[in-house]
Amino acid sequence: MNLLSIASPRLNSLFLTLIVLVITVSLLHRVSKSKNEISVIRLGSLSSRLNKKLLRLNFVAFVIMIAFMAMGVMFGDFPVPKVRALSTALWDRESEFDFVINSIRSPRVVVAALAGMCLASSGAIFQSLINNPLVSPDVIGVNSGAAVCAVVLLAVGGQVTYLPFAAFIGAIIAAVGVYVLSWKRGIAGTRLVLIGIGINSLLAAVITFVQVRYPIERVMAAARWQAGTVFGATWDDARILGIGFLILFPAAFVLLSKLRILQLGDETAAALGSSVERDRLFLLGTGAAMAAVAVAVVGPLGFVALMVPQAARLLTGTITGGSYIFTALLGGIFLLGADLIALHLFAPVMLPVGVITAALGGPYFLILLARYNRAI
Repeated sequence: MNLLSIASPRLNSLFLTLIVLVITVSLLHRVSKSKNEISVIRLGSLSSRLNKKLLRLNFVAFVIMIAFMAMGVMFGDFPVPKVRALSTALWDRESEFDFVINSIRSPRVVVAALAGMCLASSGAIFQSLINNPLVSPDVIGVNSGAAVCAVVLLAVGGQVTYLPFAAFIGAIIAAVGVYVLSWKRGIAGTRLVLIGIGINSLLAAVITFVQVRYPIERVMAAARWQAGTVFGATWDDARILGIGFLILFPAAFVLLSKLRILQLGDETAAALGSSVERDRLFLLGTGAAMAAVAVAVVGPLGFVALMVPQAARLLTGTITGGSYIFTALLGGIFLLGADLIALHLFAPVMLPVGVITAALGGPYFLILLARYNRAI
């Protein structure tokens, strides 16, 4: 009876989450089919084009992400009245629910939103730059690089406080390694993907060796981190992600004009005055750094950077400033939704959110690979 009393509210929360997800997909699809209107905004000698459809999509996505964050604050193990949960999160710091809401649930939803936004933004850069739908940080070894350093740190008895820094360094080293090994009078997309997959497999073997070689009690902590989770997230984690996102996302946004020129081809980009390899290096570095920041905090979440940019592209078309913002918001929505499902799917057991993203992403990757093979 106790199990049923625990599971019933969680099942209700799960059904509500699934309903909201269906409504989200339907609403975003409907807005994406609306008329594509372009307005020109002039300010003195400066002018800018405003895509009203993208503006509507971004507004709807932002509202939906806030709604998912509110659901993450309201639903959980400890029973808290819904209105009290929101008031405690927003202004009531004297509430008896302050610890549950502001020390456990609120950091979790903020970290999930920021991590999803970082990973989706990173994936959009990689896929648009290489012009290959199979490219993402987790496929080409960036996530595995972070995992190797994190697992080694935990296996040798290092302090958990150093885990984000070790993971970040590992991700950057892996990204640099893939870039250097892929270089041959420039970077070719297919070569980068193949070398990245090879690096990914090699690093996975290193992780397995470390897990077999060291004591089980240390290895278990590493295995939990590897699953990818936002459980136990703190405001320090949210601060790391927030600072990283506020620095790297605007940098990537500024570089979008370079990205669109590079998409025309190396020869055309060079003819237009672009420093091809320098711009490509800056874009790859920015994308890898965003993935590294996210993985350093939440672990190597698979397939978020692969799926979300493609879903965003189906709704918005080619990458622009507005579509890039939409991709980031969609990443936040996706990871928040996946975390809510992970919390309530097998109540009272809580799954790592990485299990849900992998369960969705694995079949999707196989379908995508089959379609790509038919296309070539």
